[in-house]
Amino acid sequence: MSQTAPHASLFESGSIAGQRLANRLVLAPMTRTSAEPDGRATSRMRDYYRDFARGGFGIVITEGTYTDECFSQGYLNQPGLANAAQRQAWQPVVEAVKSEGAMIVAQLMHGGGQTQGNRFVNETVAPSAVAPKGEMLGFYGGEGPYPTPRAMAEREIIEAIDGFAAAARRAQQAGFDGVEIHAANGYLLDQFISSDFNRREDGWGGSLEKRLTFPVAVIRAVREAVGPDFMVGIRLSQIKVTDPEYRWAGREEAECILRTLGDEALDYLHFSEIDATTPALEGVDGSLAALAKEDLDLPVIANGSLGDPAKAEGLIANRQTDFVAIGKSALANRDWPKRVRHGHALSEIDFAMLLPLANLANEDQWREKNGVYALHQGG
Repeated sequence: MSQTAPHASLFESGSIAGQRLANRLVLAPMTRTSAEPDGRATSRMRDYYRDFARGGFGIVITEGTYTDECFSQGYLNQPGLANAAQRQAWQPVVEAVKSEGAMIVAQLMHGGGQTQGNRFVNETVAPSAVAPKGEMLGFYGGEGPYPTPRAMAEREIIEAIDGFAAAARRAQQAGFDGVEIHAANGYLLDQFISSDFNRREDGWGGSLEKRLTFPVAVIRAVREAVGPDFMVGIRLSQIKVTDPEYRWAGREEAECILRTLGDEALDYLHFSEIDATTPALEGVDGSLAALAKEDLDLPVIANGSLGDPAKAEGLIANRQTDFVAIGKSALANRDWPKRVRHGHALSEIDFAMLLPLANLANEDQWREKNGVYALHQGG
C-alpha cells in the first residue's frame, strides 16, 4: 500500500500565464545588496539563485531591481535593470536558474521615499513630501531617520513609469520568464496607493481611484513593453518596511484595490503579509491572498510566516492561495522544497547570518564559521 507523500499539495503542478510549473513553491524576493557598486549582478549572485532552483523551488523571484538611472535605486549595491550592462550581467544568473528546471522572475522596484542609498542622486522623491516613519535599516546599509522626500513633478512620474517599462524589456531580453512589479512594503507604487504618503490633489492623488492611477499606468506600460505572452505579476501589501502596523481602510478599500489592479493585464497577484494564515482586515476571515481568491480569477501567491510546511500546505489545500512564497525559511534552507518532500529537518533562521549587513558575503562567513550548509548534505 503506497503512502501519500508528505505535504503533497505543495508539490502538485500549477500554472501561471499558461506556463506549467513543477510545484506550488516560490522563492520570495529578498533584499541582499550584493551586486557590484554599479548594479551588475555577480557570479556569487548566480550561485545563490541557482541554489534555490537546485533546491526545488518552481519559481525564483529576484530581489528588487532598480529600474532607472535616477531616483529608483533604493540601496547601495542593489542590482539593477536600468542599462545594457546590468541586463547582460543578469544573463548568467538566468541561465543558471533555468538549467536547474526553475523559472525566474525579475522583481522591478522603485525605492521612492524609502530609498536609503542611491549612487545617482542625493535626494529622494515620493508622491508627496511625507517622510517614512522610523529609521533606515542598518542591515541594508542605511543610517539615521529617513529624509523627507520631494514631491514628484508630473515629468518625473512619467519618467518613472517609462523606467519600469524599459527595465521590463531588458528583463525579457536577458531571458527572464517574467517580471514582478513591486507595489508593496512602502516603496514607490505602494506610496501612491497609500493615503498617508499620497496627499496629492492632481490626477495622481486624492480618491482611492486616483491613487491607483500610478500603479495602473505602470502595469499598462510594462505590458505594452513586453507584449501579451510574457509573465507580468504584481506584489502588494498593507504593511510597510517602516510601518508594519499599517492597514488599508477596511474590506471595501481592499476590494477596490484588488479589483482595479486585477482588471489589468496581470498574470498573478503576490501578497506580502506578516502571517498569511491570519485575517488581514476587520470583517475579513482570511488573508489578502484568500480575499483575492474569493474576488478574482487570477493565480495568487501568498507570503508571510509560511516556513512551516503544514501551514503552507493548509493554505493550498483550503484554496486560500494557489502558490506559497517562502522567504526567511528559504534563507536558512535554500533547498526547502527538497527537504520537505524527503522529510529532512529544516534549519531555523539565525539572523546573525544577516549581520552586520544582509549580504551574501556575511552569510558565507556565518555559514563557514558555524558549519551550516545552505543545501542538505547527504541522503
